[in-house]
Order: sequence, then structure tokens, then C-alpha cells
Amino acid sequence: MSTSSSQPGEAALSSATSTQPPRLVALAGNPNVGKTTVFNQLTGMRQKVGNYPGVTVERKTGLLPANGGPAVEIVDVPGTYSLNPRSLDEEIAYRVLVGEMGDHRRPDLIVCVVDAGNLERNLYLTSQVIDLGIPTIVALNMTDSAERNGIFIDHEGLSRELGVPVIPLAASSGRGIDELKAALKGPLPPVAPRRWIVPPELEKEVNELAEDLAREIPNLCPTARFADALRAIVNTTAKSYESHHSPPFWEKVEAARQRLRKKGVLYEQAEIIARYQWITPLTKRVVHYRRAESHRTLSERIDAFLTHRIFGPLFFLLVLLVVFEAVFSWAQPFMDWINQGMASLSTLVEGAMAPGILRSLVVDGALAGVGGIVIFLPQILLLFFFLGLLEDTGYMARVAFIMDRPMRRFGLSGRSVVPLISSYACAVPGIMATRTMDNEQDRLTTIMVAPFITCSARLPVYTLVIAAFVPSGGILFISYKAATLLALYVMGTATAMIAAWVLRRKLIDGAESTFFMELPPYHRPRLRDVSWRMTERVKVFLTRAGTIILAMSILLWALAAFPQAPADPLTGQVDPGSQLRQSFMGRAGQVWEPMLRPLGFDWKIGVALLSSFAAREVVVSALGTIYSVGDSGDPAAEGGGMSHSLIESMRRDRYPDGRPVWTPLVAASLLIFFVLACQCMSTLAVVKRETNSWRWPLFMWTYMFVLAWVASFVVYQGGRLLGWG
Repeated sequence: MSTSSSQPGEAALSSATSTQPPRLVALAGNPNVGKTTVFNQLTGMRQKVGNYPGVTVERKTGLLPANGGPAVEIVDVPGTYSLNPRSLDEEIAYRVLVGEMGDHRRPDLIVCVVDAGNLERNLYLTSQVIDLGIPTIVALNMTDSAERNGIFIDHEGLSRELGVPVIPLAASSGRGIDELKAALKGPLPPVAPRRWIVPPELEKEVNELAEDLAREIPNLCPTARFADALRAIVNTTAKSYESHHSPPFWEKVEAARQRLRKKGVLYEQAEIIARYQWITPLTKRVVHYRRAESHRTLSERIDAFLTHRIFGPLFFLLVLLVVFEAVFSWAQPFMDWINQGMASLSTLVEGAMAPGILRSLVVDGALAGVGGIVIFLPQILLLFFFLGLLEDTGYMARVAFIMDRPMRRFGLSGRSVVPLISSYACAVPGIMATRTMDNEQDRLTTIMVAPFITCSARLPVYTLVIAAFVPSGGILFISYKAATLLALYVMGTATAMIAAWVLRRKLIDGAESTFFMELPPYHRPRLRDVSWRMTERVKVFLTRAGTIILAMSILLWALAAFPQAPADPLTGQVDPGSQLRQSFMGRAGQVWEPMLRPLGFDWKIGVALLSSFAAREVVVSALGTIYSVGDSGDPAAEGGGMSHSLIESMRRDRYPDGRPVWTPLVAASLLIFFVLACQCMSTLAVVKRETNSWRWPLFMWTYMFVLAWVASFVVYQGGRLLGWG
């Protein structure tokens, strides 16, 4: 989904670029090296977020103010392990660094962030970055964690070995950030020559291709020409480079490969072997240990328990229970305050406005709809607070590691872990994150099952229904409500696994791919970064509440309020039930009702489900609007809006024969339906973009809807047969 949201510094950035282009600095590095923390420390609130042109990969840029020196624009490059790309993220990282990504010019300077605790592994990408022929600075991050584990790096010696400046950092505490800022504003360092040795047979072929590149791209420096020619030979799986050079060049590349094969040169592995033959002894010269090498670090000792095949998943389950209990228990006082505030605001507006359609629009439409969803803001904030803590400590990487083995049994690659974990926030970025996967079958399977993962937009619906119909009490310190919420999350995840198993065996066939993930050391969470993520989620939530949900609430109010039913001749009042049934909404809902009645849903629930296509959480605001209009009688009459809570209105609702519309069995049926159905247009739209076809989003919606309908039917009708109705 292509989005763009401006931050406070965007105006400053525009001002800087209008007078003189700022120095462009690219921030590169492996995943899990603290690159995002470095980016946030350098740019603070002076950031803007969007997408690279033509793709759904996120583009983050920020401004480092001039303060007497040159203005610096920083672009956060997608994390990658290599500049020989095999996935879209890796390709974009390469293209950004060489200035071939849309209108993105070639960087003036590259800052390569490396993990001091995993120097040898990180130097592979660093050496590739240096070979691009662009001035480079190495930011040696996480030195505090490395020192606690007895690892000390001679950064001056490392600088001499690499031929580029090396600045030690502990970005989480801000140590070294001022030195890095000064380096970004100072004179550009010289381009370092290549210091590693290529096998003679391969070097001969690469040099000949580099000579062709000198004629084809004369502005490339010799180091960059050599690196580009080498990349063309060794990267045999990526197709992206074919558009970067002329067809005759690629004919020479293939001829060079054939000659190397005849000589028995393993050119695909030659670069990796040659670089590590230089990196490994270099690392031994600059890394010093002040502990026995057999002594396990604190992270390793913790991982012995947290990544254990049995205790690891059990601990993860315990963490989830604690999080969901907090979401229900800790958020309740704040939700009560918001509810009281919205009720007071509704009463104030009712008293200030004359009875009529306009007052009903404001009270029954806008306030009832938006107020019904804003009340869940404390729960969403708490959820993302805990997710931020888990991510900042490094535990989320362990969750991916723990889930790799069971996911493979269901036909999902270990690379699916990160997109699926992202889907707990929202399926849209989760689906976009599949761009990092190089196996097309794995990627398509992950896209097809990502909407089953319970996203934050479902949380208001779950908590509303659970609060209304799940009894109080609990076992030990876990309430029944928290246990129910956990069960819904587990059900969504389990269904995703089963669906993946079926899809891989019946529809999406292909070989499994390998999964590699580097576990970062544990860190103390940085509350500033956690707060930053929570702030971003509040902005997204309130933006949706102020745009999509407000618009849908007003639309639903209008559909429920018109046409107006005739007043009773005796009382002169409009019966609320009659008004809803004869309105545009009621008529549409009654057309849709026969399909949903076997699930226990009446037309009002059906209308709420239809409205959820705009955004899942609109279900709550839709019910708030429907019951607000219904409770007020004539939309122009006194007393509408927030006089009763939504939960009370749901519990009071009756069919004409006196039967309750809402029962615990109906609530269970609705929750099951909402777990399994794909009620989100944004998700379907991004699937269309990612697959470049309407076939897959239509297939996704159809099979998920059928599954949701059948499961809800079994739950409701089975419950009735057992006498639970």
C-alpha cells in the first residue's frame, strides 16, 4: 500500500532542498544491527515516511540540521546481508546505494552500521559497500553490549585495515552519536581501494568486463566498475540487472561464465570465499577477548532457555497471556474515562443544539460512531507498548527462531516468520514484508495466509464482544476474558498454518527455501523508541478514526435515519425499531440477512459486517451508530446518542417475538467469523499490487469467506443442537 505521511521536519527538509541540495547520506547495514536506532538518533522527529516509486517497500528519510555545516539528508536503506540481491528488499538496497532507484540520486556518503558483537559476519556487507567507490564511514554499533560480553574492538586498527573511518557507537544510549554527526558534516573521506584478492582466473574475466563498463558507464570509478562486473558474473539468480546493462555486455558475461566453468572455477562461491579469506584474519587482528572463548555470553545463557524446543514456546505462551491480561485489566480505567468523556461531550452537544436532524447527525452519527472506536485506544496503546518492549529487547527475533521449526511442518518457510509477525500489527505491512522472500511459492503462500493473523484492527471488535458476553472471573491471575482473547489469537495463527499446509500441497507447489537469521544480543529496551512506535500507532489510529471511521459513521447514520418512518398517530413519536427496519440500511440489511441468519446474525450485525470492508474496526462504530439511532427513536427527537452504552444496547436488543438478538452463542459465532473472514479492502488492494493480478485477492476473499461462514454455521447450529441457544 503506497502511503506517505509527513513528519514535523518535512517543511525544514523542503526549505533546505530549495536553496541547496543537502549532502545525501545512505544508512546501510545487516538486519538487527541497530540501524533504525541510529537513524532515529540522527534525525529525531525530522523524518518522513513513504514508499519507493513503483514498489511497496518503505522509504524513510530524515534531516540532520545544518547548524553551521552542510545540511544532511539521511536515507534509511532496507537491511540486507549482501549487495548481490535475491529479493526485492535487497535489490532496492543495492539500487539506492548506486543511485538507480527512481529519482533517488547516488549518495555522497554511505554509513555502514555494523554490530560490534558480530564483526566478522557484518564485514562481508561492509566490504561490498566499500567496493562501490563511494566515500564510506563504518559505524561500529552495540559496543556496549560487546564490552559486557568481553569483546573489545580496536576501532583505530579496524579503520587502518579497511581504509575508511570507523566510529564506535552505543546508539541505544546515544554514545558516539555526536561524533558520527560531526563526521557526516565534515570533509568526505577518500574512497578506499579494494584490499581483498580475487582468484586469478576470475579476476582476469572481471577486469575484461570492467573495461567494457568503462566505455558503457564512464563515470564509474575503477573500484565500482570492478565490483559491478564481479556482481554480474556471480549473481546468477537475480534478473534485475539485465535492465542495467546492454545485451552485448550480458552476452560477454555468459561467455565469461562458460570459460570459468570449463576451468573448474566455482565463480558463484568465489566472491564469498575470497572476501572471508581477507575478513577472517583481519577480524582476529582487531578483536580482543577478555574472557575465555568458551565462556557463554549472557545472551547465550538466556537463549539456552528461551529458544529451547519445549520451554521456549511455553515461555512465549506465558508472555502472551500476561500481555492480554494487561490489555484488559490495565486499560479498563482509561477506557472508562474516555467513555465518560464522550458521554459528557454528547450530553453537552445535546444541550447546546436544538432537536432535529443536525443534532442527530452530530450525536448519533459522528460522536456515537467515532466515540465507540476511540474508547479502545488505551488497549491498542498497551498492545503496541508490549510489542515494542519485546522487539527492543531482541526477543521478537527469538520468536521467529522458535516458530521456524513448527512452521516448516505446515509448508511455510522460516522466512515467512517476520511477515506473519508483522501481520499481528496489520496484514498490509505483513504482506509487504514478503518482498524480502526470494522463493516465489513461499512468498505467495505467506500472502494468502497473512490475513488470518489477528491484526490490531480486530482488537476493538474482540474486546467489545468479549466484554459484553464473556463472564468475569478467572483462573489464578488470568481472567476468562484474557484467555478468550488469547484463544482467538491462537485460532487465527493455527488456521494460517493449516491453510498454508493445504495451499502448498494442493495449489502452490514448489521446493522449500532455506532460512538464515542472526539473533541479536539482548538489550535493555529504549523507552524513547518504544514511545516513538506508540506515537506512530496513535497517529494511524486517530487518523483512521478522523477520516474513514468518521465518514463511515456519518454514512451509516444517514442510511439509518432516512427515509424517516411515519410517526405513530396516537403518540406522535417514531418507533425506533420501525425507523431502523424501513431505513435504507434496514432494507439493505434485510436483503443480506437470509445468508447470515443461519449463523445467528440479524440484519444489524450484517450491516456492521458489510461496513467493515472499509476498516475492520468500523464494525464497532457501525453498531454504535445503529443502536444510537435505534435508541433515540425519531432521529430528530430528544435523548439520542450516548444515553446508553453500546454493550447495554446490544444486551437489550430483541427480535419482535422477544428473543434476544445477542446471546453468548451468537457472540461466539461472530468472533469465529471475524477471525476467519477477510473483511478489509486495504488488504485485498495490497494483495492485488503484490501479485499484479486480481485472481489472488479474489481467491483469498472467497476461500476465507466460505471458511468463515462454514465455521460460524457449525458453531452456532451445533450450539443450538446442544441446547446452548
